[in-house]
Amino acid sequence: MSNKSLTVIANIKSGFKTKFGIPRQSGLTKDVRAQIVFQKPFNNPDYVRGLEGYSHVWLLWEFSECVNDGFTPTVRPPRLGGNKRMGVFATRSPFRPNSIGLSSVKLEKIDYTDKGPVLTVLGADLLDGTPIYDIKPYLPFTDSHPDATFGFSEENFANNLQVKFENGIENALPCEILNQVISILS
Repeated sequence: MSNKSLTVIANIKSGFKTKFGIPRQSGLTKDVRAQIVFQKPFNNPDYVRGLEGYSHVWLLWEFSECVNDGFTPTVRPPRLGGNKRMGVFATRSPFRPNSIGLSSVKLEKIDYTDKGPVLTVLGADLLDGTPIYDIKPYLPFTDSHPDATFGFSEENFANNLQVKFENGIENALPCEILNQVISILS
């Protein structure tokens, strides 16, 4: 049994400054931009050589703000109104034996700065400053499963809120992004 620790390779810069209001899944807010900033020695451009050819990447990261005073084998998923318990491995709860998150995001661009490459991604569901352990390219021929089923999540999938903005406010706020975040909170 290995006891190897994970190494943080980067951190994300996102508009989500607190854990409250972050989308529950990556890709639900497709227009939300974030930047991945590499730490030394991973800020060497060689680490991302060839990545520009991919449209999407997987991020493996740490649920760094979830206090885990021990986990239980079951959790109460928000999709079920918090009223029913499911096995932790049947959910995407942050309260897990290992606090590792997995997100699929769109790779918008790679900027090469004097401090190293910076990845701009769309659809990230990560808190600002979240440690990233790994980045892997998304491969549509193996990572996409159009015939997949989604268990108990399927029964509540269509229950998104309808969001309406008062006249004129859509000019003052990024309403499309707010709509994406608020509508999925149900």
